[in-house]
Amino acid sequence: MSIHSMTGFARTSGQYGNYSWTWEVRSVNGKGLDIRMRLPSGFDALDLPVRNAFGKLFTRGNMSVSLNVSHNQEQAGYRVNHELLKQLVGVMQDIQKDIPTVSAPSVDGLMGLRGVIEPIEESESEEERADVLKVILSSLENALQSLLEHRGSEGARMQEVLDTHLSEIADLCTKVEACAAAQPAAIKARLVRQLKDVMADLPELDEERIAQEAAVLMTKADVREELDRLRAHIDGARDLLAKGSPCGRKLDFLCQEFNREANTLCSKAQDVDLTRIGLDLKAVIEQFREQVQNIE
Repeated sequence: MSIHSMTGFARTSGQYGNYSWTWEVRSVNGKGLDIRMRLPSGFDALDLPVRNAFGKLFTRGNMSVSLNVSHNQEQAGYRVNHELLKQLVGVMQDIQKDIPTVSAPSVDGLMGLRGVIEPIEESESEEERADVLKVILSSLENALQSLLEHRGSEGARMQEVLDTHLSEIADLCTKVEACAAAQPAAIKARLVRQLKDVMADLPELDEERIAQEAAVLMTKADVREELDRLRAHIDGARDLLAKGSPCGRKLDFLCQEFNREANTLCSKAQDVDLTRIGLDLKAVIEQFREQVQNIE
């Protein structure tokens, strides 16, 4: 099972009777599933069914869906708007009273005025309207499947990048472990050297207390626990990627844990090489986190 990106686009068109339409769907990353619709007037009944259709296929993403509909309605004939015609004739008569030289309008002229002759359009029954809405809604499924495939193909490419980042994190953990400053023996040698210098200046210090403090310092400087947790997080991230979407939220939580261990490792670093490796580790973790933000 593969992971899915939250980025995608799809378009589908259809035709039924005198209706033709186009669905357009866009998706970008988001914390949850947020659907924004733009439906033409008279198609508000599609709002809830469209949201339900998205909810069956997607769990996260900011979705933008629009529907454009054209209706080429057949005409059953024409009729004369007598009320408008009477008003126009009355206006002309008033004008002739004020300006006698104005000639009376011709019948052709009056009939040519906008609105005097109106087309008679066939009415649409509720059953016919319901059939149209059903067909338009069913065509949305094609767009959603296309969007799902687009997000899946984008997710496959992202998975390769994420696997690379995890391998880089694992390699850096190996470098940390191999770094002389991270080895218990090196830590012990450095502390013994520092304690000898202190005791030379202050010989009255209690040796038992010094030994206790040295043990505490060695424990605090040891990064093996951070390395163990980092490797556990790597295994957890790979397991989530293998299971596939939806896993974005869990991976985002793991990124926080990655960062926490990397910060602790850097704070314990007593060596330039170890500090440099720790900073490289934080940089790769940040790259990993940026990619994770777009996973469903």
